[in-house]
Amino acid sequence: MTQLWPAPVASGAVRATVTVPGSKSITNRALVLAALADGPSVLRRPLRSRDTELMAAALRALGCAITTGSDGSWQVIPGPLGGPAEVDCGLAGTVMRFVPPVAALGKGRVSFDGDPRARERPLGAVLDALRGLGADITGNALPFEVRGTGGLPGGEVTIDASASSQFVSGLLLSGAWFERGITVRHSGKPVPSQPHIAMTVAMLRDAGVQVDDGQPDTWRVEPGSIRPLDLDVEPDLSNATPFLAAAAVTGGTVTIPGWPRQTTQAGDAIRDILTEMGAQVRLDEVGLTVTGPDRLLPVDLDLHEVGELTPTVAALAALADGRSQLRGIAHLRGHETDRLAALERELNRLGAAVSQTEDGLLIEPGELTGGVWHSYADHRMATAGAILGLRVPGVQVEDIATTSKTLPDFPAMWNGMLAEVR
Repeated sequence: MTQLWPAPVASGAVRATVTVPGSKSITNRALVLAALADGPSVLRRPLRSRDTELMAAALRALGCAITTGSDGSWQVIPGPLGGPAEVDCGLAGTVMRFVPPVAALGKGRVSFDGDPRARERPLGAVLDALRGLGADITGNALPFEVRGTGGLPGGEVTIDASASSQFVSGLLLSGAWFERGITVRHSGKPVPSQPHIAMTVAMLRDAGVQVDDGQPDTWRVEPGSIRPLDLDVEPDLSNATPFLAAAAVTGGTVTIPGWPRQTTQAGDAIRDILTEMGAQVRLDEVGLTVTGPDRLLPVDLDLHEVGELTPTVAALAALADGRSQLRGIAHLRGHETDRLAALERELNRLGAAVSQTEDGLLIEPGELTGGVWHSYADHRMATAGAILGLRVPGVQVEDIATTSKTLPDFPAMWNGMLAEVR
């Protein structure tokens, strides 16, 4: 059995300032844009985690030079794209969905594979779309192979992106290199996590790419060049949420320095969520500060646009004073694990009464007791277990190391936060 991590119990109210590293979503989008830019780029304060290292390794395999500066920045020099190459996607959705269009622009064979669970994640929409745009691809899921011929005609394509907004972002990021650009139309149930598409569009525009998103469920990228990036990466707001949750569940105060006043990151929604649960939330020149309430209030939330926050919110709901409902998150069944099934199983194991609905969870708190909290190789499941452990003695998180997917050393950060509990 994978080694168990005894989740530390907070002996009192958490009082801490926690500096979180850069955004994974921004870092990996920036790496792709830098690989396609018409000159060298620099990314300052990028996230260095398993997902971003896998993205950097994939782009190096395709011909880019990515080096680390003395200040920890990433310096990216584009090179002729091509294979033969092998890309390890790990469990990173951004790698398996953003890199195939880049590989199709180069010359030669590029094979893609990843972790066992990655072979179950939906990919067909992106791969079929690329075929429709002129790419030569064998396979509809990992493992698959792209055979590049040096470019793609591009044009219009209709996809069902209801399983992941990354299907849209992956096509848009490379669209300026297609001969006719690209127009992506979505047909199906609403696209989840739309803020991530807004982030992609904003980053493309910042790099000088013309993007038209004026019509619902339609995105048009004009062909053209991509300017080199000179980018300061924002803190990862979704990775910050477990630490803010620690303030909420212990009645303490946690500050995250550098929280942006304006951002396209989905994690910014935690401000309104914690306010609705009774916490005090303040954003000022120092950063974002959350002070927890005497008791957490139950909530009825539609998390369709911010599904990545669900494990954190579910852990909070299991400690709240009443039944909560989380809606709009059916797509989480296709994430790193089936997060709805995993949360139902693990919360019930500790003593809550949780059931799945068609598109979410009903969470009834109970007398929670300790036990093994399985992570399912899912970084956000692991951090949810850590949150519960603050209030529930005896929680043991299986495979806490899976948090390295997006946080380099979560256990040390968590223990550091608890150093001044009083």
